[in-house]
Amino acid sequence: MNPPKKRLLFLTSRFPFPLEKGDKLRAYHLIRQLSDHFDIILFALSPTKTTLAQLKALEPYCHSIHSSTITRTKSYQNMLLIRNLPFQIAYFQSEKSMQDLDDIVLKTQPDAVFCHLIRMAEYARRVPAGVKVIDYMDAFSKGMERMKSSTAWWRQPFVHREAEAVAAYEQKVFGDFGAHFIISGQDKDLMPVQEKKSIDIVPNGVDLSYFHPITATRKYTVMFNGHMAYPPNIASAVYTAKRIMPILRKKMPEANLLIAGAEPVREIRRLENSFTHISGWMDDIRLAFAESSVMVAPMLISIGLQNKILQAMAMGIPCVISTLANNAIGATPGK
Repeated sequence: MNPPKKRLLFLTSRFPFPLEKGDKLRAYHLIRQLSDHFDIILFALSPTKTTLAQLKALEPYCHSIHSSTITRTKSYQNMLLIRNLPFQIAYFQSEKSMQDLDDIVLKTQPDAVFCHLIRMAEYARRVPAGVKVIDYMDAFSKGMERMKSSTAWWRQPFVHREAEAVAAYEQKVFGDFGAHFIISGQDKDLMPVQEKKSIDIVPNGVDLSYFHPITATRKYTVMFNGHMAYPPNIASAVYTAKRIMPILRKKMPEANLLIAGAEPVREIRRLENSFTHISGWMDDIRLAFAESSVMVAPMLISIGLQNKILQAMAMGIPCVISTLANNAIGATPGK
């Protein structure tokens, strides 16, 4: 008879479904894998009430699922009122949500805590479990620092201060956790902590049963995809449309571009023209790859590991990517 599984409280700042963002994708697959070894107690923040479809997607992997609502209005208020935390940590703070967590901990008595991203560190710190693990995913502070170069001049001092605040916070919470994970060696090296050697690299993978070569009519010469409200993706998509495509169309007048991904902001929507298509959310992102000749990822302020590149490779689509994007993957040119 197998011994009962230990109870693992999994904390995440966004409900990990649908999988339109990299952090949701990573959290979802971490939960899926960890469920083989633990009874997962999922606690997720959400700006809206969790839907039945979201719950159904996580039910096969979770012993219990708990979602606490924190509205965007409340989050923006937090950024103005909470002065002792970086903005992107303050954004996710909620006394009500913390009380919800306290009640869940009291009822479930978890044996360990898995904190997904530093955004949830304040929540993890109040749980009296003996074993606590954090997945940084990316070196957030370095991402903020790099973002300064693509930010309007009047916002650069704000971004610089936020980068420094996040770096200080990454150092502050490091000792609260007994184990630390990150997505790539590049991000590990960029973490502003002295104990870098104790951080374990857990890279993302790709589901080869889902992402594989499929036959489709090639509609687009070049494609770029990602969550299109995320600043690094916005910067890269604009660079593709305004810098790469004009050069390409001088040699190939018929060349066109697909920008695929959820929640395209106004800056992205304005790029649409006779040879640039903005798809928005696609139910099956594989079509975007299969209908394109080349996938580009000219990531200019990249941190982490780009899932889009792994997915394109798995589908047999040639990839043209920046050195910064390849640092985390280590792909060999021509292969």
